[in-house]
Amino acid sequence: MNTNTTMNDTGPERGVQKTREARGSVRGWMLNYPRAIPLAIFAAIAAITALSVYSIERSERARDAAQMREQAQSIASELERRGNSFSSYLRAGAALFSSVDEVSPSVFRQFVSELRLNLEYKGAEGIGWITVLPRTGEAEFLERVRAGQPEFPDIRPVSGPALPRLAPITYFSPDTRRNRRALGFNMYSDPVRAKAMDEAKRTVQPTASGRIIVAQEGSDEALGFMILMPVYSGEPSLRDANESLAGFVYSPFDAARFLETAIERTGSTGLGVRLYDEALKPEQQLAAVTLDGRTTQQVEQNVSFANRQMILLVETDEKQTLAPLSMVTLLFGLALSGLLMLLARLITQQAHEDRARLTFYEEQQSIRNSLSRELNHRVKNTLANVLSIMSLTRRRAKGLDDFADSLEGRVRSLSATHDLLTGSDWGTTAMSSVIEAELRHFRGDSENAFAVSGPDVELAPNDALSLGLAIHELATNAAKFGALSASEGSVAITWELVGENLAELEWCEAGGPPVAQPGKRGFGLELIEKIVAHELKHPVQLDFHDHGVHCRLRVPVRRRSEFQIREPVSL
Repeated sequence: MNTNTTMNDTGPERGVQKTREARGSVRGWMLNYPRAIPLAIFAAIAAITALSVYSIERSERARDAAQMREQAQSIASELERRGNSFSSYLRAGAALFSSVDEVSPSVFRQFVSELRLNLEYKGAEGIGWITVLPRTGEAEFLERVRAGQPEFPDIRPVSGPALPRLAPITYFSPDTRRNRRALGFNMYSDPVRAKAMDEAKRTVQPTASGRIIVAQEGSDEALGFMILMPVYSGEPSLRDANESLAGFVYSPFDAARFLETAIERTGSTGLGVRLYDEALKPEQQLAAVTLDGRTTQQVEQNVSFANRQMILLVETDEKQTLAPLSMVTLLFGLALSGLLMLLARLITQQAHEDRARLTFYEEQQSIRNSLSRELNHRVKNTLANVLSIMSLTRRRAKGLDDFADSLEGRVRSLSATHDLLTGSDWGTTAMSSVIEAELRHFRGDSENAFAVSGPDVELAPNDALSLGLAIHELATNAAKFGALSASEGSVAITWELVGENLAELEWCEAGGPPVAQPGKRGFGLELIEKIVAHELKHPVQLDFHDHGVHCRLRVPVRRRSEFQIREPVSL
């Protein structure tokens, strides 16, 4: 019983512990990666959205391809139906013309009138009769033709260059000006037409030709094809393939109109459609309905009628926008990913702020403990400097007044520099500000006594204090014995960066009384050469020339993180 109770108590505790560890792990991720977590969530949702849009677009392309195949089949079926329909008309005409002794104009007109053709709907130019003359009747036909209509440029005399046969267009309906100009054209003069007639004669079937020029005049060469059906005379059993051939009944087709009417009939608008004769080659193209934009998908469909194979190529233009469902999915995915990213960002920011508050409270407690130590340290350091200055000043003072004046000036120098450091929260202080603060009491009535120039350089607190003391001592010496003691005297203070973390300052006096090398080293000289040099960690070069004092010293340039309160210097 005791064992079971222990196990039951331990199980929930382990579950709670694991839950806490999981929450701690999630919180740790949020704290360590406050920006990466929202971006990761956004990227995941965006990837899922992109995959969904890709799948939808792929389905749309597959659906469009299926629709294109269906439309291509419907256009091909319409073309085949029209071609086969005219083949049936030509078969009927061949049966009629083979039963008469001569195809006269009245017989031809009666045949055409009984058909009642809608040529605009069918896409054909009309129906014509081609007479194939035997060799014995060629001369007689030429004379008869020339007597009736003298303009037959393609029919040449028998004595001229030999032609395989004479097969002039004898009748054509409808009776238009363009069709009348085609009468008398020798069909055997064109190799494409001649090949089609020979193939029709061989198969005794309606046969379509290859690509021909339907219009024989004008600059616009209308491309097309023709369907021919041979007509034989006499009894079928006694026919001879050459001697009994009376002619051909045929129909020419304007390929562009033939294709356009089929597209309109099927309602397949908005597509690019091209019709080729037997092969997908530019020189084999019969007609085309092109698109303005760039094509993306193509579907090929075979078209077969009148003993001829043609190829139909259906194209669709490139879509500039996504499908409606893709747009909805994309917008919803972007909105959802943006919302989740914002929510995750708020959560991570809240967790980061909570940790910052805890850290702040800990830091405040630490600051409270260290403020008293820091204040005590700085006060001791300042008092040690003051005591050192008092001690050295007392040793070299000539009297009480001299001691009071020297001590007051040096304490004022410390105070001026302290004011600058306090204003910057004991952070970095500009070198120019330190120099101006120390020279403020020495300018007097002459504003041109000092020439101060140099780049922006920030100093650490201790370095600023040391530089301030050095400038004060140099200015005091110049006011008593140097350039500032004369009305025409001047001091040039310049500095420059000589390294990444080091600046060099130069003090040059001019226009004052001659300066001799001091025989006795005073407090100012020792302060500059010993204390300042020690504090700045670089030697100070101090020269006494006839025209004035020349001092060169180097000051470290440090980052805020490098600042460190030094211990008081033991003198």
